[in-house]
Amino acid sequence: MPAVNRADLDFMLFDWLGAERLTALPRFAGQSAEDYRAFLDLAERLAENEFLPTWKPSDSAEPALGADGEVRLHPGVRDAVRAYLDAGLQLATVDEAHGGMQLPITVGTAAMACIMAANIAASGFPMLSQANARVIAAYGTPRQIELFARPQHEGAALGTMCLSEPEAGSSLGDITTRARPAGADEAGRRFRLTGRKMWISGAGQDITPDTIHLVLAKIENDDGTLPAGTKGISLFLVPRLLPEIAPGGSGPNDLAIAGLNHKMGYRGISNCLLNLGEGTRHRPGGEAGALGWLVGEPGQGLAIMFQMMNEARINVGLGAAALAWRGYLLSRDYAFERRQGRPLEDRRAPAPVPLVRHPDVRRMLLAQKAIAEGALALCLYTARLADLAATAGTEEERSRAHARLDLLTPVTKSWPSEFGLEANHMAIQVHGGYGYTRDFDVEQLYRDNRLNPIHEGTTGIQGLDLLRRKIMGDGGAALAALLEEVRATADRAAAGPGAALAPGLRDAAGALEQAARSATGAADPVMPLAHATAFLHAAGHVVVAWLLTDMALVAGAPEGRLWAARHFHDTELPRVAAWLAPLGAGSRAALDAPDGAL
Repeated sequence: MPAVNRADLDFMLFDWLGAERLTALPRFAGQSAEDYRAFLDLAERLAENEFLPTWKPSDSAEPALGADGEVRLHPGVRDAVRAYLDAGLQLATVDEAHGGMQLPITVGTAAMACIMAANIAASGFPMLSQANARVIAAYGTPRQIELFARPQHEGAALGTMCLSEPEAGSSLGDITTRARPAGADEAGRRFRLTGRKMWISGAGQDITPDTIHLVLAKIENDDGTLPAGTKGISLFLVPRLLPEIAPGGSGPNDLAIAGLNHKMGYRGISNCLLNLGEGTRHRPGGEAGALGWLVGEPGQGLAIMFQMMNEARINVGLGAAALAWRGYLLSRDYAFERRQGRPLEDRRAPAPVPLVRHPDVRRMLLAQKAIAEGALALCLYTARLADLAATAGTEEERSRAHARLDLLTPVTKSWPSEFGLEANHMAIQVHGGYGYTRDFDVEQLYRDNRLNPIHEGTTGIQGLDLLRRKIMGDGGAALAALLEEVRATADRAAAGPGAALAPGLRDAAGALEQAARSATGAADPVMPLAHATAFLHAAGHVVVAWLLTDMALVAGAPEGRLWAARHFHDTELPRVAAWLAPLGAGSRAALDAPDGAL
Protein backbone atom coordinates (compact mmCIF):
# COMPACT_ATOMS: atom_id res chain seq x y z
CA MET A 1 0.00 0.00 0.00
CA PRO A 2 1.15 3.63 -0.44
CA ALA A 3 3.35 5.03 2.32
CA VAL A 4 1.16 8.13 2.69
CA ASN A 5 -2.47 9.14 2.45
CA ARG A 6 -2.35 12.06 0.05
CA ALA A 7 -5.90 13.17 0.86
CA ASP A 8 -4.90 13.67 4.52
CA LEU A 9 -1.80 15.62 3.53
CA ASP A 10 -3.70 17.85 1.12
CA PHE A 11 -6.37 18.54 3.73
CA MET A 12 -3.79 19.72 6.26
CA LEU A 13 -1.80 21.73 3.77
CA PHE A 14 -4.58 23.45 1.85
CA ASP A 15 -7.93 23.18 3.67
CA TRP A 16 -6.51 23.74 7.15
CA LEU A 17 -3.26 25.74 6.82
CA GLY A 18 -4.25 27.48 3.58
CA ALA A 19 -0.80 27.11 2.05
CA GLU A 20 -1.94 28.95 -1.07
CA ARG A 21 -2.30 32.13 1.03
CA LEU A 22 1.48 32.21 1.35
CA THR A 23 1.58 33.24 -2.31
CA ALA A 24 0.45 36.70 -1.18
CA LEU A 25 3.89 37.19 0.39
CA PRO A 26 6.50 38.77 -1.91
CA ARG A 27 8.89 35.80 -1.58
CA PHE A 28 6.30 33.44 -3.08
CA ALA A 29 4.72 35.81 -5.60
CA GLY A 30 3.71 34.11 -8.84
CA GLN A 31 3.38 30.67 -7.25
CA SER A 32 0.08 28.83 -6.94
CA ALA A 33 -1.62 25.93 -5.18
CA GLU A 34 -1.29 24.01 -8.47
CA ASP A 35 2.50 24.46 -8.30
CA TYR A 36 2.51 23.07 -4.77
CA ARG A 37 0.36 20.09 -5.72
CA ALA A 38 2.61 19.31 -8.68
CA PHE A 39 5.65 19.36 -6.41
CA LEU A 40 3.93 17.02 -3.95
CA ASP A 41 3.02 14.74 -6.86
CA LEU A 42 6.71 14.47 -7.71
CA ALA A 43 7.69 13.77 -4.11
CA GLU A 44 4.96 11.14 -3.80
CA ARG A 45 6.13 9.36 -6.97
CA LEU A 46 9.74 9.31 -5.78
CA ALA A 47 8.62 8.03 -2.37
CA GLU A 48 6.62 5.16 -3.86
CA ASN A 49 8.87 4.23 -6.78
CA GLU A 50 12.38 4.86 -5.42
CA PHE A 51 12.48 5.10 -1.63
CA LEU A 52 9.89 2.54 -0.50
CA PRO A 53 11.23 -0.44 -2.52
CA THR A 54 14.64 -0.17 -0.84
CA TRP A 55 13.36 0.39 2.70
CA LYS A 56 13.36 -3.24 3.85
CA PRO A 57 16.38 -4.44 1.81
CA SER A 58 18.56 -1.68 3.25
CA ASP A 59 17.52 -2.68 6.77
CA SER A 60 19.08 -6.13 6.36
CA ALA A 61 22.05 -5.02 4.23
CA GLU A 62 23.51 -2.18 6.27
CA PRO A 63 26.21 0.26 5.13
CA ALA A 64 29.64 -1.38 5.05
CA LEU A 65 33.12 0.05 5.58
CA GLY A 66 35.56 -1.39 3.10
CA ALA A 67 39.24 -2.11 3.58
CA ASP A 68 39.93 1.02 1.54
CA GLY A 69 38.19 3.16 4.15
CA GLU A 70 35.21 3.90 1.91
CA VAL A 71 31.60 3.42 2.99
CA ARG A 72 29.29 1.60 0.63
CA LEU A 73 25.53 1.88 0.94
CA HIS A 74 22.84 -0.48 -0.23
CA PRO A 75 22.55 0.18 -4.00
CA GLY A 76 18.85 0.90 -3.65
CA VAL A 77 19.52 3.70 -1.17
CA ARG A 78 22.17 5.13 -3.45
CA ASP A 79 19.81 5.04 -6.42
CA ALA A 80 16.88 6.52 -4.49
CA VAL A 81 18.83 9.49 -3.17
CA ARG A 82 20.41 9.97 -6.59
CA ALA A 83 16.93 10.08 -8.12
CA TYR A 84 15.90 12.68 -5.51
CA LEU A 85 18.89 14.86 -6.35
CA ASP A 86 18.49 14.43 -10.12
CA ALA A 87 14.84 15.49 -9.81
CA GLY A 88 15.95 18.64 -7.99
CA LEU A 89 13.88 18.23 -4.83
CA GLN A 90 16.81 19.55 -2.78
CA LEU A 91 16.16 22.93 -4.43
CA ALA A 92 12.59 23.24 -3.13
CA THR A 93 13.11 26.01 -0.58
CA VAL A 94 16.44 27.36 -1.89
CA ASP A 95 16.49 31.00 -3.00
CA GLU A 96 16.03 31.63 -6.71
CA ALA A 97 19.30 33.58 -6.57
CA HIS A 98 21.05 30.30 -5.75
CA GLY A 99 19.22 28.30 -8.40
CA GLY A 100 16.34 27.15 -6.21
CA MET A 101 12.56 27.00 -6.56
CA GLN A 102 11.99 29.28 -3.53
CA LEU A 103 8.92 27.32 -2.41
CA PRO A 104 7.54 27.74 1.13
CA ILE A 105 9.11 25.65 3.86
CA THR A 106 5.58 24.43 4.58
CA VAL A 107 5.38 22.81 1.14
CA GLY A 108 8.91 21.43 1.34
CA THR A 109 8.08 19.90 4.72
CA ALA A 110 4.97 18.19 3.37
CA ALA A 111 7.01 16.74 0.50
CA MET A 112 9.70 15.49 2.87
CA ALA A 113 7.00 13.76 4.96
CA CYS A 114 6.23 11.60 1.89
CA ILE A 115 9.90 10.61 1.52
CA MET A 116 10.31 9.94 5.24
CA ALA A 117 7.22 7.75 5.42
CA ALA A 118 8.65 5.61 2.62
CA ASN A 119 12.24 5.33 3.87
CA ILE A 120 13.19 7.33 6.92
CA ALA A 121 16.88 6.39 6.87
CA ALA A 122 17.48 7.21 3.22
CA SER A 123 15.64 10.52 3.65
CA GLY A 124 18.36 11.56 6.10
CA PHE A 125 20.88 12.20 3.32
CA PRO A 126 18.96 14.98 1.54
CA MET A 127 17.44 16.28 4.78
CA LEU A 128 20.86 16.91 6.36
CA SER A 129 22.33 18.26 3.15
CA GLN A 130 19.54 20.78 2.64
CA ALA A 131 19.99 22.09 6.17
CA ASN A 132 23.78 22.18 5.74
CA ALA A 133 23.57 24.21 2.53
CA ARG A 134 21.06 26.58 4.13
CA VAL A 135 23.55 27.40 6.91
CA ILE A 136 26.28 28.08 4.36
CA ALA A 137 23.95 30.29 2.30
CA ALA A 138 22.96 32.23 5.43
CA TYR A 139 26.36 32.71 7.07
CA GLY A 140 29.03 31.88 4.49
CA THR A 141 30.95 34.27 2.28
CA PRO A 142 30.00 34.46 -1.42
CA ARG A 143 32.99 32.26 -2.27
CA GLN A 144 32.07 29.73 0.43
CA ILE A 145 28.55 29.56 -0.98
CA GLU A 146 29.99 28.97 -4.45
CA LEU A 147 32.44 26.27 -3.32
CA PHE A 148 30.41 24.42 -0.68
CA ALA A 149 26.67 25.18 -0.96
CA ARG A 150 26.37 25.20 -4.74
CA PRO A 151 27.64 21.61 -5.19
CA GLN A 152 24.93 20.46 -2.77
CA HIS A 153 22.31 22.44 -4.68
CA GLU A 154 23.48 20.81 -7.89
CA GLY A 155 23.51 17.30 -6.45
CA ALA A 156 27.30 16.90 -6.69
CA ALA A 157 27.77 16.77 -2.91
CA LEU A 158 25.89 15.96 0.28
CA GLY A 159 26.32 17.59 3.66
CA THR A 160 26.51 16.61 7.32
CA MET A 161 26.61 18.18 10.78
CA CYS A 162 29.53 17.20 13.03
CA LEU A 163 28.85 18.12 16.64
CA SER A 164 29.19 15.25 19.13
CA GLU A 165 32.40 13.47 20.09
CA PRO A 166 33.04 10.12 21.77
CA GLU A 167 33.43 11.82 25.15
CA ALA A 168 31.15 14.80 24.55
CA GLY A 169 27.63 14.07 23.39
CA SER A 170 25.08 16.79 24.08
CA SER A 171 27.55 18.65 26.34
CA LEU A 172 29.11 20.52 23.45
CA GLY A 173 31.11 22.85 25.68
CA ASP A 174 33.37 19.87 26.37
CA ILE A 175 34.35 19.13 22.78
CA THR A 176 38.11 18.81 22.16
CA THR A 177 38.38 18.96 18.37
CA ARG A 178 40.93 21.70 17.83
CA ALA A 179 41.66 24.13 15.00
CA ARG A 180 45.03 25.74 14.21
CA PRO A 181 45.31 28.78 11.89
CA ALA A 182 46.58 27.89 8.41
CA GLY A 183 46.46 31.14 6.47
CA ALA A 184 43.69 32.55 4.34
CA ASP A 185 42.49 32.58 0.76
CA GLU A 186 39.59 33.86 -1.31
CA ALA A 187 37.16 31.63 0.66
CA GLY A 188 38.22 33.05 4.03
CA ARG A 189 40.37 32.04 6.98
CA ARG A 190 41.76 28.50 6.84
CA PHE A 191 42.42 26.17 9.77
CA ARG A 192 43.82 22.67 10.29
CA LEU A 193 41.47 20.54 12.38
CA THR A 194 42.32 17.49 14.49
CA GLY A 195 39.92 15.43 16.57
CA ARG A 196 37.19 12.82 16.47
CA LYS A 197 33.48 13.22 15.80
CA MET A 198 30.92 10.54 16.73
CA TRP A 199 27.36 9.72 15.58
CA ILE A 200 27.80 11.51 12.26
CA SER A 201 24.97 10.45 9.97
CA GLY A 202 25.91 10.40 6.30
CA ALA A 203 29.61 11.11 6.88
CA GLY A 204 30.51 8.17 4.65
CA GLN A 205 28.52 7.63 1.45
CA ASP A 206 28.95 6.66 -2.19
CA ILE A 207 26.04 8.68 -3.61
CA THR A 208 27.99 11.81 -4.52
CA PRO A 209 31.73 12.38 -5.01
CA ASP A 210 31.99 14.93 -2.21
CA THR A 211 30.67 15.40 1.32
CA ILE A 212 30.66 18.82 2.95
CA HIS A 213 31.00 18.62 6.73
CA LEU A 214 30.00 21.45 9.07
CA VAL A 215 32.31 20.86 12.04
CA LEU A 216 32.26 22.41 15.50
CA ALA A 217 35.75 22.87 16.93
CA LYS A 218 37.73 25.18 19.20
CA ILE A 219 40.52 27.44 17.96
CA GLU A 220 43.71 26.91 19.96
CA ASN A 221 44.85 29.64 22.32
CA ASP A 222 48.37 30.99 21.85
CA ASP A 223 49.61 28.62 24.57
CA GLY A 224 48.10 25.59 22.85
CA THR A 225 45.17 25.22 25.26
CA LEU A 226 41.55 25.27 24.21
CA PRO A 227 39.00 27.87 25.31
CA ALA A 228 36.53 26.61 27.88
CA GLY A 229 32.80 26.27 27.43
CA THR A 230 30.49 26.89 24.52
CA LYS A 231 31.64 30.47 23.87
CA GLY A 232 34.90 29.10 22.52
CA ILE A 233 33.24 26.98 19.82
CA SER A 234 33.69 27.95 16.17
CA LEU A 235 32.23 26.49 12.97
CA PHE A 236 34.23 25.20 10.01
CA LEU A 237 33.53 23.99 6.49
CA VAL A 238 35.48 20.77 6.00
CA PRO A 239 34.99 19.11 2.59
CA ARG A 240 35.90 15.52 1.86
CA LEU A 241 37.53 16.66 -1.37
CA LEU A 242 39.54 19.86 -1.31
CA PRO A 243 38.73 22.60 -3.84
CA GLU A 244 41.34 23.89 -6.26
CA ILE A 245 42.10 26.89 -4.03
CA ALA A 246 43.46 24.62 -1.27
CA PRO A 247 47.21 24.68 -0.66
CA GLY A 248 48.75 22.25 -3.13
CA GLY A 249 45.56 21.99 -5.16
CA SER A 250 42.59 19.67 -5.01
CA GLY A 251 42.66 16.19 -3.56
CA PRO A 252 41.37 14.23 -0.56
CA ASN A 253 41.19 16.07 2.74
CA ASP A 254 42.75 14.63 5.91
CA LEU A 255 39.56 12.82 6.96
CA ALA A 256 38.91 9.16 7.71
CA ILE A 257 35.86 7.09 8.59
CA ALA A 258 37.17 5.17 11.60
CA GLY A 259 34.10 3.01 12.10
CA LEU A 260 30.37 2.57 11.68
CA ASN A 261 27.78 2.41 14.44
CA HIS A 262 25.38 -0.52 14.18
CA LYS A 263 21.90 0.66 15.01
CA MET A 264 18.71 -1.01 16.22
CA GLY A 265 16.87 0.54 13.28
CA TYR A 266 17.26 3.46 10.87
CA ARG A 267 19.91 1.35 9.18
CA GLY A 268 19.88 2.60 5.60
CA ILE A 269 22.01 5.66 6.40
CA SER A 270 25.60 5.33 7.57
CA ASN A 271 26.35 6.55 11.08
CA CYS A 272 30.04 7.15 11.53
CA LEU A 273 33.01 7.84 13.74
CA LEU A 274 34.87 10.51 11.77
CA ASN A 275 38.53 11.23 12.48
CA LEU A 276 40.01 14.56 11.42
CA GLY A 277 43.73 15.14 11.01
CA GLU A 278 45.15 11.67 11.57
CA GLY A 279 47.49 12.15 8.64
CA THR A 280 46.05 9.11 6.90
CA ARG A 281 44.77 10.94 3.85
CA HIS A 282 46.90 14.05 3.36
CA ARG A 283 49.42 14.15 0.56
CA PRO A 284 53.08 13.37 1.36
CA GLY A 285 54.82 16.51 2.49
CA GLY A 286 51.55 18.29 3.17
CA GLU A 287 50.62 19.73 6.54
CA ALA A 288 48.69 17.28 8.73
CA GLY A 289 45.18 18.14 9.80
CA ALA A 290 41.90 18.38 7.97
CA LEU A 291 41.67 21.67 6.11
CA GLY A 292 38.65 23.74 6.99
CA TRP A 293 37.35 27.26 6.40
CA LEU A 294 35.92 29.34 9.24
CA VAL A 295 32.23 30.23 8.95
CA GLY A 296 31.40 33.55 10.57
CA GLU A 297 33.66 34.77 13.36
CA PRO A 298 35.60 32.82 16.00
CA GLY A 299 33.35 31.83 18.89
CA GLN A 300 30.13 32.10 16.87
CA GLY A 301 30.01 28.43 15.97
CA LEU A 302 27.28 27.22 18.27
CA ALA A 303 25.04 30.23 17.63
CA ILE A 304 25.32 29.69 13.86
CA MET A 305 24.93 25.95 14.13
CA PHE A 306 21.67 26.36 16.03
CA GLN A 307 20.01 27.12 12.69
CA MET A 308 20.84 23.63 11.42
CA MET A 309 20.23 22.02 14.81
CA ASN A 310 16.75 23.53 15.09
CA GLU A 311 15.91 22.58 11.51
CA ALA A 312 17.10 19.05 12.24
CA ARG A 313 15.01 18.92 15.43
CA ILE A 314 11.86 19.80 13.51
CA ASN A 315 12.74 17.21 10.87
CA VAL A 316 13.22 14.56 13.56
CA GLY A 317 9.66 15.26 14.70
CA LEU A 318 8.50 15.13 11.09
CA GLY A 319 10.13 11.74 10.58
CA ALA A 320 8.51 10.38 13.72
CA ALA A 321 5.13 11.70 12.59
CA ALA A 322 5.58 10.09 9.16
CA LEU A 323 6.40 6.71 10.70
CA ALA A 324 3.41 6.92 13.05
CA TRP A 325 1.23 7.86 10.09
CA ARG A 326 2.38 4.92 8.00
CA GLY A 327 2.00 2.50 10.92
CA TYR A 328 -1.56 3.69 11.45
CA LEU A 329 -2.45 3.19 7.78
CA LEU A 330 -0.99 -0.32 7.80
CA SER A 331 -2.71 -1.41 11.00
CA ARG A 332 -6.02 0.11 9.92
CA ASP A 333 -5.98 -1.88 6.69
CA TYR A 334 -4.96 -5.02 8.56
CA ALA A 335 -7.78 -4.58 11.10
CA PHE A 336 -10.38 -4.37 8.32
CA GLU A 337 -8.97 -7.38 6.44
CA ARG A 338 -7.98 -9.82 9.20
CA ARG A 339 -10.84 -11.90 10.65
CA GLN A 340 -10.49 -13.28 14.13
CA GLY A 341 -12.85 -13.92 17.05
CA ARG A 342 -16.58 -13.39 17.51
CA PRO A 343 -18.24 -10.09 18.34
CA LEU A 344 -18.81 -9.43 22.05
CA GLU A 345 -22.50 -8.90 21.42
CA ASP A 346 -22.86 -12.30 19.72
CA ARG A 347 -20.41 -14.90 20.98
CA ARG A 348 -22.19 -17.62 18.99
CA ALA A 349 -21.81 -15.92 15.62
CA PRO A 350 -21.10 -18.51 12.90
CA ALA A 351 -17.91 -16.89 11.58
CA PRO A 352 -15.02 -14.72 12.80
CA VAL A 353 -15.37 -10.98 12.31
CA PRO A 354 -12.76 -8.44 11.19
CA LEU A 355 -10.50 -7.21 13.97
CA VAL A 356 -11.99 -3.76 13.63
CA ARG A 357 -15.20 -5.07 15.25
CA HIS A 358 -13.40 -5.54 18.60
CA PRO A 359 -13.57 -2.57 21.00
CA ASP A 360 -9.90 -2.54 22.00
CA VAL A 361 -8.76 -2.65 18.38
CA ARG A 362 -11.05 0.28 17.59
CA ARG A 363 -9.53 2.14 20.53
CA MET A 364 -6.00 1.56 19.22
CA LEU A 365 -6.90 2.62 15.69
CA LEU A 366 -8.51 5.86 16.83
CA ALA A 367 -5.59 6.54 19.19
CA GLN A 368 -3.11 6.02 16.36
CA LYS A 369 -5.14 8.25 14.07
CA ALA A 370 -5.17 11.06 16.63
CA ILE A 371 -1.45 10.76 17.33
CA ALA A 372 -0.38 10.47 13.71
CA GLU A 373 -2.57 13.29 12.43
CA GLY A 374 -1.81 15.46 15.44
CA ALA A 375 1.94 14.94 15.08
CA LEU A 376 1.93 15.70 11.37
CA ALA A 377 -0.25 18.76 11.94
CA LEU A 378 2.20 19.99 14.59
CA CYS A 379 5.14 19.67 12.17
CA LEU A 380 3.34 21.42 9.31
CA TYR A 381 2.13 24.18 11.63
CA THR A 382 5.71 24.69 12.84
CA ALA A 383 6.95 24.80 9.23
CA ARG A 384 4.38 27.50 8.48
CA LEU A 385 5.72 29.48 11.45
CA ALA A 386 9.20 29.22 9.91
CA ASP A 387 7.84 30.69 6.67
CA LEU A 388 6.12 33.54 8.49
CA ALA A 389 9.12 34.23 10.74
CA ALA A 390 11.22 34.81 7.63
CA THR A 391 8.77 36.36 5.17
CA ALA A 392 5.69 37.84 6.90
CA GLY A 393 4.78 41.34 5.79
CA THR A 394 5.53 43.25 9.01
CA GLU A 395 8.22 43.09 11.64
CA GLU A 396 5.55 42.50 14.28
CA GLU A 397 4.23 39.44 12.42
CA ARG A 398 7.73 38.09 11.89
CA SER A 399 8.62 38.59 15.53
CA ARG A 400 5.44 36.90 16.73
CA ALA A 401 6.00 33.91 14.44
CA HIS A 402 9.63 33.62 15.50
CA ALA A 403 8.71 33.61 19.20
CA ARG A 404 6.09 30.90 18.60
CA LEU A 405 8.56 28.86 16.49
CA ASP A 406 11.21 29.12 19.20
CA LEU A 407 8.72 27.99 21.85
CA LEU A 408 7.41 25.03 19.86
CA THR A 409 10.67 23.67 18.43
CA PRO A 410 11.40 21.34 21.40
CA VAL A 411 7.75 20.25 21.40
CA THR A 412 7.80 19.57 17.66
CA LYS A 413 10.93 17.47 18.05
CA SER A 414 9.88 15.45 21.06
CA TRP A 415 6.09 14.99 21.04
CA PRO A 416 5.92 13.12 17.71
CA SER A 417 9.05 11.16 18.71
CA GLU A 418 7.63 9.96 22.02
CA PHE A 419 3.99 9.48 21.10
CA GLY A 420 4.63 8.42 17.52
CA LEU A 421 6.49 5.52 19.10
CA GLU A 422 3.41 4.78 21.20
CA ALA A 423 1.39 4.73 17.98
CA ASN A 424 3.83 2.28 16.40
CA HIS A 425 3.55 0.13 19.54
CA MET A 426 -0.20 0.01 19.03
CA ALA A 427 0.25 -0.82 15.33
CA ILE A 428 2.22 -3.91 16.35
CA GLN A 429 -0.43 -4.76 18.92
CA VAL A 430 -3.19 -4.60 16.31
CA HIS A 431 -1.23 -7.07 14.18
CA GLY A 432 -0.77 -9.40 17.16
CA GLY A 433 1.99 -11.99 16.79
CA TYR A 434 2.43 -11.13 13.12
CA GLY A 435 3.35 -7.59 14.09
CA TYR A 436 6.40 -8.86 15.95
CA THR A 437 7.78 -10.57 12.86
CA ARG A 438 9.98 -9.07 10.16
CA ASP A 439 7.42 -10.23 7.59
CA PHE A 440 5.21 -7.27 8.47
CA ASP A 441 6.32 -3.66 8.13
CA VAL A 442 5.21 -2.43 11.55
CA GLU A 443 8.12 -4.24 13.24
CA GLN A 444 10.69 -2.18 11.34
CA LEU A 445 8.68 1.03 11.71
CA TYR A 446 8.94 0.66 15.48
CA ARG A 447 12.70 0.05 15.36
CA ASP A 448 13.24 2.96 12.99
CA ASN A 449 11.17 5.31 15.14
CA ARG A 450 12.97 4.36 18.35
CA LEU A 451 15.88 6.58 17.33
CA ASN A 452 13.79 9.74 17.18
CA PRO A 453 13.47 10.32 20.96
CA ILE A 454 17.29 10.19 21.10
CA HIS A 455 18.98 12.03 18.26
CA GLU A 456 19.21 15.81 17.99
CA GLY A 457 18.88 15.92 21.77
CA THR A 458 17.09 13.40 23.95
CA THR A 459 13.59 14.07 25.24
CA GLY A 460 15.01 15.17 28.59
CA ILE A 461 17.15 17.80 26.90
CA GLN A 462 14.14 19.08 24.97
CA GLY A 463 12.24 19.32 28.24
CA LEU A 464 15.01 21.41 29.78
CA ASP A 465 15.06 23.64 26.72
CA LEU A 466 11.31 24.22 26.90
CA LEU A 467 10.97 24.77 30.63
CA ARG A 468 14.26 26.46 31.51
CA ARG A 469 14.97 28.52 28.40
CA LYS A 470 11.59 29.06 26.79
CA ILE A 471 9.23 29.26 29.82
CA MET A 472 11.28 30.32 32.83
CA GLY A 473 13.55 32.37 30.56
CA ASP A 474 10.82 34.80 29.48
CA GLY A 475 8.48 34.46 32.43
CA GLY A 476 6.00 32.46 30.36
CA ALA A 477 5.18 35.28 27.92
CA ALA A 478 5.43 33.19 24.73
CA LEU A 479 3.36 30.43 26.32
CA ALA A 480 0.70 32.94 27.42
CA ALA A 481 0.37 34.19 23.82
CA LEU A 482 -0.04 30.61 22.59
CA LEU A 483 -2.66 29.79 25.20
CA GLU A 484 -4.69 32.80 24.12
CA GLU A 485 -5.09 31.14 20.73
CA VAL A 486 -5.86 27.79 22.35
CA ARG A 487 -8.70 29.38 24.33
CA ALA A 488 -9.98 31.18 21.24
CA THR A 489 -10.24 27.83 19.47
CA ALA A 490 -12.07 26.40 22.49
CA ASP A 491 -14.54 29.28 22.24
CA ARG A 492 -15.14 28.54 18.55
CA ALA A 493 -15.61 24.85 19.31
CA ALA A 494 -18.16 25.66 22.03
CA ALA A 495 -20.42 27.29 19.47
CA GLY A 496 -20.57 24.37 17.05
CA PRO A 497 -20.38 20.59 16.62
CA GLY A 498 -17.16 20.47 18.63
CA ALA A 499 -18.84 21.81 21.78
CA ALA A 500 -17.83 18.70 23.77
CA LEU A 501 -14.17 19.52 23.14
CA ALA A 502 -14.19 23.00 24.62
CA PRO A 503 -14.22 22.33 28.40
CA GLY A 504 -11.34 19.86 28.39
CA LEU A 505 -9.22 22.11 26.18
CA ARG A 506 -9.79 25.10 28.46
CA ASP A 507 -9.01 23.05 31.57
CA ALA A 508 -5.79 21.65 30.13
CA ALA A 509 -4.66 25.11 29.00
CA GLY A 510 -5.32 26.44 32.49
CA ALA A 511 -3.37 23.62 34.12
CA LEU A 512 -0.38 24.25 31.85
CA GLU A 513 -0.48 27.97 32.55
CA GLN A 514 -0.59 27.36 36.31
CA ALA A 515 2.35 24.93 36.11
CA ALA A 516 4.37 27.52 34.19
CA ARG A 517 3.66 30.05 36.95
CA SER A 518 4.75 27.52 39.56
CA ALA A 519 7.99 26.93 37.69
CA THR A 520 8.85 30.59 37.11
CA GLY A 521 7.97 31.52 40.69
CA ALA A 522 9.71 28.61 42.42
CA ALA A 523 12.12 29.63 45.16
CA ASP A 524 14.45 26.84 44.06
CA PRO A 525 14.97 27.11 40.27
CA VAL A 526 16.32 23.53 40.07
CA MET A 527 13.21 21.83 41.48
CA PRO A 528 11.00 22.52 38.42
CA LEU A 529 13.66 21.06 36.12
CA ALA A 530 13.22 17.65 37.72
CA HIS A 531 9.75 17.75 36.13
CA ALA A 532 10.80 19.24 32.77
CA THR A 533 10.04 16.12 30.74
CA ALA A 534 6.57 15.78 32.28
CA PHE A 535 5.96 19.48 31.54
CA LEU A 536 7.08 18.88 27.96
CA HIS A 537 4.66 15.98 27.54
CA ALA A 538 1.83 18.07 28.99
CA ALA A 539 2.61 21.04 26.75
CA GLY A 540 2.68 18.78 23.71
CA HIS A 541 -0.67 17.25 24.60
CA VAL A 542 -2.26 20.67 24.99
CA VAL A 543 -0.87 21.88 21.66
CA VAL A 544 -1.87 18.72 19.79
CA ALA A 545 -5.37 18.79 21.32
CA TRP A 546 -5.64 22.39 20.14
CA LEU A 547 -4.52 21.52 16.59
CA LEU A 548 -6.80 18.49 16.37
CA THR A 549 -9.70 20.65 17.50
CA ASP A 550 -8.80 23.40 15.05
CA MET A 551 -8.71 20.92 12.16
CA ALA A 552 -12.04 19.41 13.19
CA LEU A 553 -13.62 22.87 12.96
CA VAL A 554 -12.61 23.40 9.33
CA ALA A 555 -15.70 23.63 7.13
CA GLY A 556 -16.20 20.35 5.32
CA ALA A 557 -13.60 18.50 7.40
CA PRO A 558 -13.85 14.70 7.11
CA GLU A 559 -15.89 13.10 9.89
CA GLY A 560 -12.82 11.28 11.14
CA ARG A 561 -11.22 14.57 12.18
CA LEU A 562 -13.86 15.22 14.81
CA TRP A 563 -13.73 11.64 16.12
CA ALA A 564 -9.93 11.72 16.38
CA ALA A 565 -10.20 14.97 18.34
CA ARG A 566 -12.93 13.54 20.58
CA HIS A 567 -10.90 10.45 21.35
CA PHE A 568 -7.80 12.50 22.16
CA HIS A 569 -9.79 14.82 24.42
CA ASP A 570 -11.50 11.92 26.20
CA THR A 571 -8.50 9.65 26.73
CA GLU A 572 -5.33 11.77 26.46
CA LEU A 573 -6.05 15.24 27.85
CA PRO A 574 -6.72 13.86 31.36
CA ARG A 575 -3.03 12.89 31.47
CA VAL A 576 -2.04 16.57 31.48
CA ALA A 577 -3.14 17.17 35.07
CA ALA A 578 -1.32 14.05 36.26
CA TRP A 579 1.93 15.06 34.54
CA LEU A 580 1.82 18.54 36.05
CA ALA A 581 0.76 17.62 39.59
CA PRO A 582 4.27 16.80 40.95
CA LEU A 583 5.59 20.14 39.70
CA GLY A 584 2.73 22.00 41.34
CA ALA A 585 3.35 20.10 44.57
CA GLY A 586 7.05 20.92 44.47
CA SER A 587 8.15 17.28 44.56
CA ARG A 588 11.88 16.87 45.17
CA ALA A 589 11.99 13.08 45.36
CA ALA A 590 14.32 12.74 42.36
CA LEU A 591 16.61 15.49 43.64
CA ASP A 592 16.81 14.49 47.29
CA ALA A 593 17.12 10.71 46.94
CA PRO A 594 20.67 9.65 47.93
CA ASP A 595 22.81 8.00 45.29
CA GLY A 596 22.53 4.71 47.11
CA ALA A 597 18.76 4.76 46.62
CA LEU A 598 19.05 4.96 42.86
